[in-house]
Amino acid sequence: MDPNLDWPSVNQLTQPLLENLKRDANTLRLKLETLSNGATIVDAGIEAQGGLEAGRRIAEICLGGLGQVALSIGLGKWPLSLSVRAANPVLACLGSQYAGWSLSHGEGKGAFHALGSGPGRALARKEKLFEELDYYDAAPATCLVLEVDKTPPPEVIDKVIRDCRVAADRLTLILTPTQSLAGVVQIVARVLEVALHKVHALGFPLDQIIDGAGVAPLPPPAKDFVTSMGRTNDAILLAGRVQLFVDCSDDDGRDLAQKLPASASRDYGKLFGQIFKDVGYDFYKIDPMLFAPAEVVVSTLKGGKTFRAGYVNEALLDLSFS
Repeated sequence: MDPNLDWPSVNQLTQPLLENLKRDANTLRLKLETLSNGATIVDAGIEAQGGLEAGRRIAEICLGGLGQVALSIGLGKWPLSLSVRAANPVLACLGSQYAGWSLSHGEGKGAFHALGSGPGRALARKEKLFEELDYYDAAPATCLVLEVDKTPPPEVIDKVIRDCRVAADRLTLILTPTQSLAGVVQIVARVLEVALHKVHALGFPLDQIIDGAGVAPLPPPAKDFVTSMGRTNDAILLAGRVQLFVDCSDDDGRDLAQKLPASASRDYGKLFGQIFKDVGYDFYKIDPMLFAPAEVVVSTLKGGKTFRAGYVNEALLDLSFS
């Protein structure tokens, strides 16, 4: 199958970023490992220390080379924030960054499960989403980012190689534990992607999303997975802010703005960790409409009007981050 010529190749765009990441591994406090089959593992927080800059670069790789991620210092109780913008937000966020490829092996306590994100998804095309986007990619080399605290078993790595149709030595897996600094950065860098995913869930036409950007505070990591996972979600749900530029009528723009914030969900109002606990640690029991930025600004290109909805919940954010 030939690549879609209407959109750029996210795999080709990320290769220079990936090579720079590997080249600067020592500076970024990353650990590189070449497996027996030739595949490369980039440890960004398991045995390696990693850091904020490593997470920022990994987030840009996740965005398929189409986005820019920046860290900035401002005023306020939590001064470190992260901003994201993308040249083509739908392709960058949904076609690459979204963690939509389910990878599993084994059963019981020893089972491995992870959601793959990054440009490798566009080669494997295991998700129905790619049919809706009408996007497919072709490239001789690829990478995936996995939010895990252990190396995937050989069976999973072999599956990725097979499904992406690349040679083993042209595959790179980047591992970013949730409790690590790099992991926190690359998760919070999904603030724009979370907005676009909800746009898609609401049934709003993706081809009407022309541009966008987002910002969210960066939480401190926690020692345990659940707490750190809760904080990274809270950063987006309680304090993430996104602006979208849409090619639609003012009425449709107003409707999108009203439905888009996290506060429009029936599950909104508690820390994410508590919500997760209340549903028995089953993600699928959480209202999917909860996963959205705290505040949205929707600007229509046809009518020239801007609509705002949602709010930053500083009280809950302080409780989460503390």
